[in-house]
Amino acid sequence: MKKKILVTRNLLPENEERIKKLFDVKLNKQEKVYTSEEILELSKDCDGILCIGGNKFDANIFSKISNTVKIIASYSVGYNNIDIDSATKKGIVVTNTPEVLTDATADIAILLLLGASRRAYEARKSAEEQKWVWATDFLLGKQMSGSNLGILGMGRIGRAIAERARGFGMKIHYHNRTKLSADLEQGAIYHDNIKSLFSNSDFLSINCPATKDTSKIINDETISYLPNGAVISNTARGDVVDDEAMIKALKNGKIFALGLDVYNGEPKIHPEYLKLQNLFLLPHLGSATLKTRIAMGNRSIDNLENFFQNKRPKDQLN
Repeated sequence: MKKKILVTRNLLPENEERIKKLFDVKLNKQEKVYTSEEILELSKDCDGILCIGGNKFDANIFSKISNTVKIIASYSVGYNNIDIDSATKKGIVVTNTPEVLTDATADIAILLLLGASRRAYEARKSAEEQKWVWATDFLLGKQMSGSNLGILGMGRIGRAIAERARGFGMKIHYHNRTKLSADLEQGAIYHDNIKSLFSNSDFLSINCPATKDTSKIINDETISYLPNGAVISNTARGDVVDDEAMIKALKNGKIFALGLDVYNGEPKIHPEYLKLQNLFLLPHLGSATLKTRIAMGNRSIDNLENFFQNKRPKDQLN
C-alpha cells in the first residue's frame, strides 16, 4: 500500500506527476496557504508532509500533529519555519533541499546588488514618465567593479555569489562561523567578527541562515560599522534585519541603497520601505527558475522516497 503524503501547496506538473506515481497524495489545488488547523486536519491520516513555504510548524503544531506523520520534507533550503527540536521530540524527521537552488539564488543576489546600486527602481519610473533629461549627474549610482564585497554567511550560496562578483573585479571579504579552507576561499579574506567584515564592505550580501543567533543581526549597531553609502542585499531571510534600523539608515544616507528579495511578514512589508526610492524590491524570487523549482521538488520527493525505503534521507536535518 502506498504511503499517504500531504502536499501543502501546489507543485509544478513535472513534480506532481512523479509524486502521484510514488505515493497516495493529497494535493493542494486551492492556490492557498493552509492554516495550522487545516494542516492538522488534512494530515491526521498521513504518513508524511511535503511542506512548501508559508506554513509554520512550531511546538504547538507538533504537540497536536497525528502520530502517523513521520517525516516533513521541506521544499526549501531554509527551515526556520520548522521547530526542529519539537519535531525530533515527536519522532518526526525533517529534510530540506540544499544545493539545487544555489545558482539561481546567487544570480538574484547579484541582480539585487546591481539594481540597488544603479538605482534601477528610480530609473524605471523615470523612463515610464518619459520626462527625463540626460545630464552628467542624472541618477548617479554606485559602481560594483573594483569595490569590496562583504559576504555574511559563506555557505554554498555565499561562495556562488563570490564567484560571480569576481567577474566584476570585486575583492571578496567574508564572515562565517568557521574559516573556510583555502580551496573554498579562493582568495577571499576572512573576518572573525562582524565589525571587521562590515567596516571593509562597500557592498554587503546577507546570506546567513535565520537562527536565534542571527535574528536582527543587521541593526543600529552593526549598520554603524559599514562605510557611509554602503549597498546591501538580502537573499537570506527577513528575520536577520531590524527593519526600523534599516529604514532609518536608508533615510539618512548611511545606506545608499538596499536590495531585498526576502522580508519580514511576507507578502506584507514594513510600509515605510514602500515610501523609499533607494529600495530595489523583489517578491522572493531567489529560486524562481523552472529548472531550480523542478529540482527542489524532486529533491523533496527523493527525501520522502528514501525515508520510506528505510534509508536515511540525504538532506535529513535531525
